[in-house]
Amino acid sequence: MAKHFLLLNLIAVLSFCCVVLAFEPSPMQDFCVADPTSTVKVNGLSCKDPKSVIAEDFFFSGLHLAGNTSNTFGSKVTPANVAQIPGLNTLGISLARVDYAPWGINPPHTHPRATEIVTVLEGFLQVGFVTSNPENRHITKVLKKGDVFVFPIGLVHYQRNVGNGNAVAIAALSSQNPGVISIANAVFGSEPAIATDILAKAFQVDATVVSQIQSKF
Repeated sequence: MAKHFLLLNLIAVLSFCCVVLAFEPSPMQDFCVADPTSTVKVNGLSCKDPKSVIAEDFFFSGLHLAGNTSNTFGSKVTPANVAQIPGLNTLGISLARVDYAPWGINPPHTHPRATEIVTVLEGFLQVGFVTSNPENRHITKVLKKGDVFVFPIGLVHYQRNVGNGNAVAIAALSSQNPGVISIANAVFGSEPAIATDILAKAFQVDATVVSQIQSKF
């Protein structure tokens, strides 16, 4: 009787302390083409009816065209993510073409949801990223045509054309919607603005310097 009572107690304890979790890492269907008209809120985009899917949902044309680099930074990013290709939804991959004028830059930024691998098609690029605190180590290299470089997910990184001619790169990212946080825009161009005295203390400069920078965003 005592052994039976002990067994029942053990079963009761296990029923409270143990939870079984299951996860299916592979897709549960062939595809989930994004339906931008859907009002259903999910982590990503809801699926279009598979019967209404067409070839155009998996297609994008435009990466052969040079981007207009006549801007402050001298660069232009042409994305090919789920916004341009609905069929990328849930597949965890996207592309972008980046064009650079001579000495143009793709300024410091992060992709909160993706690792990036970049391939230089034309020209010479200085690339780099910065590791997390407290080291803040700057890892940088000059790339030539055919070279490949990886920017780990979430880390601040940049590119600069260090040649006298135009440069072109193709970037692949490990998310259909990698997101972009441009450091300068986020810090100095937020809406509403971060208080000037906070930024002045953070960057250890006079408040007038902060105000001057904020006026450019």
